[in-house]
Amino acid sequence: MPRYFFNTRIGDELISDPDGEILRDPDRAWEMARAMIRELLKTEGADGALLNAVIEVTDDEGEIVLEFPFTEAILDRPDHSMTRH
Repeated sequence: MPRYFFNTRIGDELISDPDGEILRDPDRAWEMARAMIRELLKTEGADGALLNAVIEVTDDEGEIVLEFPFTEAILDRPDHSMTRH
């Protein structure tokens, strides 16, 4: 199974995920990114900097698989993937 890395971009700063997670597919990575953002906003609060942040999910090669804006995670939508692959 592939490994996905959940890097957080806040403005010009990139906070790298050195370990990543082994997941079955990009849909599962999307679900995990959404859950991570929601938990972070719950514990840290939804201030301006975080609301403008993005999780960049990359693969083992460093290629971006998906970009998940924090604002998208707080929209009330059913839990389904918006990725195109």
